[in-house]
Amino acid sequence: MRYHKLDLNLLTALKALLTEKNVTRAGENMHVTQSAMSGILARLRGYFDDPLIVQVGRKMELTPLAESLLQPLSDVLLRIDATISTRPAFNPATSTRHFSIVASDYTISVVLAEAIQRIYREAPGITLELRMPSDAAATELEAGDVDFIIHPQDQGSSSQPGTVLFEDSYMILADKNHPHAGETMSIEEYQRYGHVGYKNGSSGLSMYESWFSRTHGDERRMEVYAHSFHLLPHLVANTGRLATMHTRLAEVFARQRQLRLIRPLFETPKLVEMLQWHKYRDLDPGSVWVRQCLIDATRNLREE
Repeated sequence: MRYHKLDLNLLTALKALLTEKNVTRAGENMHVTQSAMSGILARLRGYFDDPLIVQVGRKMELTPLAESLLQPLSDVLLRIDATISTRPAFNPATSTRHFSIVASDYTISVVLAEAIQRIYREAPGITLELRMPSDAAATELEAGDVDFIIHPQDQGSSSQPGTVLFEDSYMILADKNHPHAGETMSIEEYQRYGHVGYKNGSSGLSMYESWFSRTHGDERRMEVYAHSFHLLPHLVANTGRLATMHTRLAEVFARQRQLRLIRPLFETPKLVEMLQWHKYRDLDPGSVWVRQCLIDATRNLREE
């Protein structure tokens, strides 16, 4: 189909090219050969009378025109996708839709595991992709490349709808035989020991680690960083180290392993986890149903 002499079939290829800034990777995304994608790029360059992607040093960069096209193009394609995927009715039992969710392993344990079990029972044809948080997550949501993000409220997008799922606090996790014998710990005692923390290569420090650095500076001795919250208990076991974790997850590990909880006597931040989705899918029945599964899975957490 052509519109103002532009083959509209090229719009998805244009988005792939502008996003990847690479003909080969764009071709892989579109499942076409590199030569075919080069031909598509040539046609697009001819239509826009602009090179769109140019080499600057060793990197490929977008031209000013291409930069100005990327967001409106993503917006148009997402509107089309939301329009054609919406149905007047949604039957979970027969649906074969695919949904992607960005969530940490902490959130997966606390919320998603129960929700996924329900989805399996009530909508066995639905498939899910769980993605770890990254710096690109908000951009992916804006572009419609992911369906949902679960993240701390202060990291939310002001341009997309969302709802608070649950709140949590922080506790200190230590080995059962840790030299600190008390059930509570002052900030002075806390800073005497080595610590295990969370650091994801793509999204950086956890909310708590970032907060502590802003509030107290580099006064802790960080001895180990891990890329998963689930690794922290393993890294404090049989050591004198401490890990500061979400209370709900820390309680689980304290029951399962030879670990114990210590309550901090100093101020710690309150974690407010929220769920966000794209505004164009706000009324999509399938998206609404999955959202409700996620919200229902946190009902007990909110009532505690």
